[in-house]
Amino acid sequence: MPEDDRPAHVEVETFRQGTAQTRVTIVSTGAARDRAFVLIAGIGVAASYFEFLAPLLAEHGDVYALDLPGFAGMPPSGDEPTAAFFADQVEGVLERYRLENPVLLGHSMGTQVVTEVLARRGDLTHAVLVSPVVDEAEASALVQAVRFVQSTARESLHIAVMAASAYLLCGFLYFFEVLPHMLRYRISDRIGAARAHLLLIRGEYDRPSPRRLHSRLAARARDARRWEIRGAAHSIVNGHAVGVARLVMRHLDDELPARGRLSAAEARVPPARHTDVRMILDATASRIAEWVSALRRDERGVERAKARHARLLWRAYVSRR
Repeated sequence: MPEDDRPAHVEVETFRQGTAQTRVTIVSTGAARDRAFVLIAGIGVAASYFEFLAPLLAEHGDVYALDLPGFAGMPPSGDEPTAAFFADQVEGVLERYRLENPVLLGHSMGTQVVTEVLARRGDLTHAVLVSPVVDEAEASALVQAVRFVQSTARESLHIAVMAASAYLLCGFLYFFEVLPHMLRYRISDRIGAARAHLLLIRGEYDRPSPRRLHSRLAARARDARRWEIRGAAHSIVNGHAVGVARLVMRHLDDELPARGRLSAAEARVPPARHTDVRMILDATASRIAEWVSALRRDERGVERAKARHARLLWRAYVSRR
């Protein structure tokens, strides 16, 4: 977690483009702002998945974590929820905040969105695809459900609760409206159009994002590195956020070999330095408050809950060292 003497500052704004609304959570630590980071989560998932990764990256530049239309309590726009549609929203955010050459990082279905943006824009020089999907040989809802369950069996209860709450906010109707588009998207065919330097990351037990898919993507990309984190599964951006952040920064500094593996000890988020029952209850309450506020579409309430949660994490992991 960040070694600064103050917690990360959190702001929440809503970006509107036509009938579509995207929630933008901006995380800043006051670090040098040479590069911004734009984080896009997977199908049905909220930006809260990046609760550990966002402040780690914010040590090096402002972070913009997105809740795309239809996810995390944002209303569906009525448009067809394709990767191209979601890429339109990401590009709109880049223009709205005047982000010059940001680092795009997508997780799971978010990698499809990032790939689509990269295929359009040659001005983006670096991007990160974490747990990219879908392997064309397994592009069916049933097989993907099995792979997801296999991976989830190795995840923490914390991740399971976060995922379940996010899917409830998304709504199963919209989830199953998006799902066929995710399954049909051929990331292996589109990745060759990306001109950015790519970093592909997967967990050792990430069944929805198998090694053979990473091999195919690396072979078809113009410039790609492949790295794996031992002991991790699909939700690698949360429980192994330290390793993801380290790999991202080494990628930007051009210090990574073309292939490699990171140990679980190097990658895993460490136990909290300062925690007690009250802190756990407060953190749970802040997440519930964020969920209820998102359900009610109370954006100020979402911002207050996210800021409170960020302060709690800072106290647990950083303060009183």
